[in-house]
Amino acid sequence: MEAFMNCTAGFGAIGLVTPFDHPTPMRRLLILLVLATTAVTVTAESLMTGTMQGRWPEKRINDWYADQPWLVGANYIPRTAINQIEMWQADSFNADLIAQELGWARELGMNTMRVYLHDLIWAEDPDGFIDRIDTFLTICQRLRIRPMFVFFDGVWDPHPYLGPQRPPRRHVHNSGWVQSPGREVLGDPERHDELRDYVKGIMHYFANDRRVLAWDLFNEPENSNAGSYRGLELANKTAMAHTLLIKAFRWAREVNPRQPVTAGIWRDHAGWSERTPIFAFMLANSDFITFHNYADTADFTKQIEEMKAEINRPLVCTEYLARGSENTFDPHLGIMRRHRVGAYNWGLVDGKTQTKYPWASWREVFTAEPEVWHHDIFRADGTPYSQEEVDYIRGLIP
Repeated sequence: MEAFMNCTAGFGAIGLVTPFDHPTPMRRLLILLVLATTAVTVTAESLMTGTMQGRWPEKRINDWYADQPWLVGANYIPRTAINQIEMWQADSFNADLIAQELGWARELGMNTMRVYLHDLIWAEDPDGFIDRIDTFLTICQRLRIRPMFVFFDGVWDPHPYLGPQRPPRRHVHNSGWVQSPGREVLGDPERHDELRDYVKGIMHYFANDRRVLAWDLFNEPENSNAGSYRGLELANKTAMAHTLLIKAFRWAREVNPRQPVTAGIWRDHAGWSERTPIFAFMLANSDFITFHNYADTADFTKQIEEMKAEINRPLVCTEYLARGSENTFDPHLGIMRRHRVGAYNWGLVDGKTQTKYPWASWREVFTAEPEVWHHDIFRADGTPYSQEEVDYIRGLIP
């Protein structure tokens, strides 16, 4: 025990590392052992909509936000990856291509990205995953981009798998994106703790790393995927996702990183106004408030104004841009600049996710590129879909 304490003494009271002082594989194992012994006692019943211990006070989070530039970025995946697994697997991780694409983002003035991780990559090779995240952060640091990482995702295919990923379905939006965790783990609360080391291990390793902007715990956790995979979804998905979300916040608070944590409400202004129990929990526990809005200008503006009137915390829109639904850079990005709301559109570069096609491509047949792109900014060769749009973006970012 004395030797163990000596090995971990440099981590501090709860095992935090100093910026860029990253552990060796053995030290990583010791971190996980320390994490397993630190716990916040909670009961799920009392936290279904309430606030957990450890949430940043308003002053702290507002001071943090005041120190940031106006946050503008995209939800990012390389053009050669159909999903999170293909982005991060050792055989398909492509640092040079990532550097190229993030360079295009930086030329627009973007200073952040929202990037999805996946639990299966951690389960297969924790050390390799950490190394690839570190490589990604080194690229971002060189370009003065600070990413927000997303741990879990409730959208699209509920049956993720490792190894070579299937090719895209022609002309279909996000035909290969996968949920994290998959249906089998999400649907069994006794297996949720299998995910603890994934969240705590990555978050703990980078807890003091200034290259990381923030942590997003769960993207659209209870999404029913009605237009795509509804028949494969859990009947009780909302309850299971809510249960895992509570645990994810607990794990994050146990790590207590220097970066703030969040989980965002979605479904436009309607989601904000309805305040389902899972949304109420997100709003009560996020350090800064994140939301998705793919609606028109009136809906978008109404949601921002109502949220700012009620909430004394920073607001960040972590998903927008659906051109065919009148959700566009001009004027939506300008509205966010006026209110100093952080902005992450969906999609940077057209690629295997095929998100230039609309959600309707799951039920309507497309045979060619749509005239109006749904998401994304650049073509695969780095030329913009719309020069007018990129000029507008450059003109807004200080």
